[in-house]
Amino acid sequence: MPDNNISRRDVIKATGGAVAVAGASGVAGAKELTEYNVGFSAASGRRAAVGAAGGVEREFDSIDAMTIRASQEAAKGLAKRKDVRYVEENAQMHALSETLPWGVDRVDGEVLHANGETGNGADIAILDTGIDSDHPDLQANLQGGKNFADDACGEAGGLFCSTNSNTCHYAWDDDNDHGTHCAGTANGVDNTEGVIGVSTEANLWAGKVLNGCGSGSYSNIAAGIEWAADQGFDVASLSLGGDASSVVKDACTYAYNNGVLLVAAAGNDGECTDCVGYPAAYEECIAVSATTPSDSLASYSSTGPEVEIAAPGGASDGDDSTSVYSTIPGGYDYFNGTSMATPHVSGAGGQLMANGYSNTEARSRLQNTAEDIGLASNEQGHGLLDAAAALGYDSSDDLGDGGGGDGGDGDTAPTIDTFEVTNNSNGGWARFNVDWAVSDADGDLSSVDLTLSQSGSTVDSASNSVSGSSASGSDRLQDKKGSGSYDVTLTVTDSNGNTASQTKTVSA
Repeated sequence: MPDNNISRRDVIKATGGAVAVAGASGVAGAKELTEYNVGFSAASGRRAAVGAAGGVEREFDSIDAMTIRASQEAAKGLAKRKDVRYVEENAQMHALSETLPWGVDRVDGEVLHANGETGNGADIAILDTGIDSDHPDLQANLQGGKNFADDACGEAGGLFCSTNSNTCHYAWDDDNDHGTHCAGTANGVDNTEGVIGVSTEANLWAGKVLNGCGSGSYSNIAAGIEWAADQGFDVASLSLGGDASSVVKDACTYAYNNGVLLVAAAGNDGECTDCVGYPAAYEECIAVSATTPSDSLASYSSTGPEVEIAAPGGASDGDDSTSVYSTIPGGYDYFNGTSMATPHVSGAGGQLMANGYSNTEARSRLQNTAEDIGLASNEQGHGLLDAAAALGYDSSDDLGDGGGGDGGDGDTAPTIDTFEVTNNSNGGWARFNVDWAVSDADGDLSSVDLTLSQSGSTVDSASNSVSGSSASGSDRLQDKKGSGSYDVTLTVTDSNGNTASQTKTVSA
């Protein structure tokens, strides 16, 4: 499996007899050097940073910043320059877990699986402690990775710095457990063993930004985010957090502007208010809080106005049945935390982007279809993730998640097999051709209805009477003098009132 080294300037420069060291500080002559992230606004600022450096640890390709080793005096001098945007110590963020997959069911991931939604074609980057490269529930989806941590996968690791017993085939392999656990929830393979993810066939990528003890510098994390954007990945899952960092903010802005859906853990600082950590608190990121199996807020979950959506993270009562079960190197285990909530949303984001949604469209779908579970807005944001509803499926008859039912006689709901929308707009008309095919295992199809809506208002519709176990057809929906973004919704109903529904966003 490739290590996927891409173009990135990792420059180690020693000047004046400086000695490069692995940590965040070192010695050059008699002066103590510390790692700083320096953001600049002009070439002169870059030159000044290089000139002040006792060594350049990393230069970012896509954001105007670099990581240097410099004395405190040199850093203060740089901070006073008008062509330097910021100077910050290269501190660390940490994996968010451990207060230690009913969750996939609770967010209706199984409804997507039953309707053939797999996430195939999407790329999900897990920016964490790495991913176990030979786990049977991940290997078919795992495409490769890259190490950004100061220490590659090695013996000195293990879950939060215990002894590492995991095998390191690649530098980006997981020597902690945390990243592999997140990967299984987001995109575990549907292979009749172990666990299954919210997405099941997306391309999975390991960006190892945290070492075996679950920590990583701002610079390492920013480099991983930049890599995800430069590779053209759809989703970056960030189950980590810490204090605010300008270089991480720069990387988030760059990635989001280049089409990456950024999903980040709100933090495990609860009980508290207005305490969402970073990068989740940045506007480019979807901040995810954590819930328990009873849909209450997890006691450890950070809250605040930045929380955008809630997802299952597990309770902290010591009972495995209320924790999140997922993959770890060599097996499976139960963890709790907003780290565990985050990959539920990342997997749903991958499902949406596999269906052609952009990162901003996917974000809107996740917001607009979230389920209100009665928590305060700073606890649940828009509500609890509903992955099925985000893709337009009706999960109201799903009895498995405790979320109610349709009260019917137990027969199966119909299925949407094909739903394709083609833009044929011309001559001032917004026109869309819709090709569809539906089926029902009970052979009691009744109707297929389509609507074209814009900003919540229906502008056109079509209705078809159908029967039997399968049906297909084509319809045209249009809006005179229309332009912009539209939602096309297809709903199939059987004779017992069971329905399946799906929505696609298109532009004229």
